[in-house]
Amino acid sequence: MGNHANDLRIFSGNSNPMLAKKICEYLDLSMGGAKVTTFSDGEIQIEIDENVRGKDVFVIQSTCAPVNNNLVELLLMIDALKRASAQRITVVMPYYGYARQDKKVAPRVPISAKMVADLLTVAGAKRVITMDLHASQIQGFFDIPVDNLFAAPVILEYLRENFGSQAVIISPDAGGVERARAFAKRIDAGLAIVDKRRDAPNQAKAMAVIGDVKGKVGIILDDMVDTAGTLTEAAAAVKNEGALEVHACCSHPVLSGPAVDRVTESEMKSLIVTDTIPLSDKAAACGKIKVLSIAGLVGEAIIRCHRGDSVTSLFV
Repeated sequence: MGNHANDLRIFSGNSNPMLAKKICEYLDLSMGGAKVTTFSDGEIQIEIDENVRGKDVFVIQSTCAPVNNNLVELLLMIDALKRASAQRITVVMPYYGYARQDKKVAPRVPISAKMVADLLTVAGAKRVITMDLHASQIQGFFDIPVDNLFAAPVILEYLRENFGSQAVIISPDAGGVERARAFAKRIDAGLAIVDKRRDAPNQAKAMAVIGDVKGKVGIILDDMVDTAGTLTEAAAAVKNEGALEVHACCSHPVLSGPAVDRVTESEMKSLIVTDTIPLSDKAAACGKIKVLSIAGLVGEAIIRCHRGDSVTSLFV
């Protein structure tokens, strides 16, 4: 990175230390020194252990489980860096928590994605780098620049290497059709949609498959997998329509509650995920789950933001 590295500092909270380490290895930089501990009553304590005055600082922290702890940890680290006179603080959130609450779906409910954006900005963030937001319009909740990266280049490379011309990209619901169509076009594959009805939050019932999947390798594409209800129902529906194999891809492996058991017992042959969120021990032991790293992609975005170069080519 040349002389630019003298002004660049990378810090990380406790949410995803392995990803932060891989990003630092890509950048050929050491991790910034910081103590992130808790008081006996559970309050989070942050102490920055090195001089950041006038530096361009990037804080890597996914707001995954435990969501609220990781969010407060991030906010306090931003505040500590701001009060230590960092020149610019960029928040690197590979997974943006609360993104699913991006609009009012009922009376008297919060727009939580907007509130998180406000908290980050007030704390002192000057830019946000994130990945595969649940809804792209969340970028408009910020009054600071937001780079919403996509895991597509990493996932597409894996699909090209492992699946042939028989592949068909499947959206598990109508909302993901645009994403699925873009993937299908990039690897010259077919496109299908699962018609789904949701009865309650985190509960879904897959219905019909729209498109031809018979005798093909079905690849279900989604931005995140939470309890895996939608995914496993979709996999069963695709298999029932005559697909030879069913695989799935997602950017964010939330995998809460019964998700790992559902994936293990499902019709899916594999679930390809990225490391925006660290896997639990149980998920890591699941033979069906394959993890791809987005460290190089995020590291390149950090370099370009630091140097003032364009990040447009990373979006395709």
